[in-house]
Amino acid sequence: MNKLRSWSVLWIILVAAALTLTACPAASPAPSGEQAAPAEEAAPAEEAAPAEEAAPAQEMKQIVYALYQEPEILNPYIATQTAAGEVNSMVVEGLLGVDPDGNFYPALATEVPSVENGMVSEDGMTVTYNLREGVVWSDGEPFTCDDVVFTWEAITNPESGAVSTTGYDKIESVTCDGDYKVTVQYSEFYAPYLTLFGAIMPRHATGDPADMQNWDYNWDGLLGTGPFVLTEWVSGDHITLVKNEKYRGYPDLPKADQIIVRIIPSREVGKALITSGEIDILWDLTEADVPEFEANPDVTVNKRPSPGTERLLLNLADPTLDATDDPINNPHPLLGDVRVRNAIELGIDKQFIVDELLFGATTVGTSELNIGWPKCDIPASPYDPEGAKALLEEAGFTDEDGDGVRECHGCANAEEGTPLRLKLQTTTGNQLREEAEQLLIEMMSEIGVEFYIENVPSSELFGSWASGAFRKHGNFDILMYTTSGGVDPQAHMYGYFHKDSMPTEANGGRGFNYSRWVNDRASEALDRAGSVPDLAERKAAYQVVCEEIAKDDPHIYLYDRSDVHLSRSNIVGFDVNPWDNQTWNAEMWDKQ
Repeated sequence: MNKLRSWSVLWIILVAAALTLTACPAASPAPSGEQAAPAEEAAPAEEAAPAEEAAPAQEMKQIVYALYQEPEILNPYIATQTAAGEVNSMVVEGLLGVDPDGNFYPALATEVPSVENGMVSEDGMTVTYNLREGVVWSDGEPFTCDDVVFTWEAITNPESGAVSTTGYDKIESVTCDGDYKVTVQYSEFYAPYLTLFGAIMPRHATGDPADMQNWDYNWDGLLGTGPFVLTEWVSGDHITLVKNEKYRGYPDLPKADQIIVRIIPSREVGKALITSGEIDILWDLTEADVPEFEANPDVTVNKRPSPGTERLLLNLADPTLDATDDPINNPHPLLGDVRVRNAIELGIDKQFIVDELLFGATTVGTSELNIGWPKCDIPASPYDPEGAKALLEEAGFTDEDGDGVRECHGCANAEEGTPLRLKLQTTTGNQLREEAEQLLIEMMSEIGVEFYIENVPSSELFGSWASGAFRKHGNFDILMYTTSGGVDPQAHMYGYFHKDSMPTEANGGRGFNYSRWVNDRASEALDRAGSVPDLAERKAAYQVVCEEIAKDDPHIYLYDRSDVHLSRSNIVGFDVNPWDNQTWNAEMWDKQ
């Protein structure tokens, strides 16, 4: 493992050199509707008003929020990037929100429905929301119950391209009693009903639900009732959002006049920019970055435990096929054999990765559900390279030519002589992941497996079905990234692990089962988890799912993640929310 150290030193030297060239950004763009006058057009000094007669200029309060990933699309029901949510959450609101402690609070609704307040029927099949009156979209059109109806119609339209219909497909009808009361009638009980309608879309400013993937709304036409209005998107550089003067009747909110979402190439560049004060908030750091800033009085480390886990996502289906829904008969030639997947996990020294790259500041990953009431009890997998070799031998992969890479000799799915060589992909601009990849390459070489790297930008890896993203269409071997469920994990768990959640042409690319994992026991447990109200019963169902994942290894969990973000010490109101996007309360952000 000594090669990692020399590689890391070289990487640091290269990053430092890059920072001297890139850390000085272009001037911030002028506020929307204003253009900075060229120097040659500036008014002559003698024409300026006398200083004593000039009205004092009110300083615009601008906050610069840096993302090292650029959104591909902003529609909350099509986008699959976390970075997209960081932008659209400042514009779009839902009926309810979730605070950092996991409590629901009313947003466009006036209160959280419950059996106790009479807004949820005893059988849980009817849920009523009273809506805020007088709310308008940022273009001045009124928000009404009809927009809630439209949102449901768009999500469930089979041609819309919505990435998930989990929960919404249990709804029989959404009806209005006037403009400010909506009744949701379920066809069957859906336990996490409060998690639905987390974003409401305007009927008047979108389009035909069947054409949702082509709406202008998806990009710079995004329109909402939230605290900010999107006014400019310069790809690769910045997104400008200005104060929504019509925001829910609150003249003192948002506190900032403008938020610039600055697109940066990497976390390393971001760390230099926040140190120099050129950005105010830096999104998504890691535990390994914390020691660097703990003693810096100008920077605040904002950290909370999160439900996120860094993992390897393995493709069980033939990657040369476009979005097959039959991985059993069209298996991945190498990863389709569970013994190969099990061997890969046994060959990974997860504790070494945690100690070497994260300074021991987190825990080894064991399951999809690592915190909260649904947490699964799964033991950490052992590091057992000899056991891994034995499994590969049993699966028919041996190194007959002595080049260090095993080949198929009587294996189940590949042609004779096919080398055990797999492409590993993650997002560019992430030093931690790049270092982890190097470690994984070394660990795999010890058991006769060859990993090679082909990283891509976030917008490409996490792209939409309509854009032809290879993750959605199943054209990959192994991916590495973090994902996590919300305050209630049902939609997330169903989307990633239910056999009916594979994105296909027939379903318009819905679902997140990118592994194309088919496990009847897990799917039945997921159906049960979403259909009963008792938390103990639901927890037991999720435990079954986690056990099946540990056995079949469609995902291999590396380490648990905390939510870590940096802000300048003069920024107030930034509050890390592990259950939502970090812009969840952007209206409260202030600069002192």
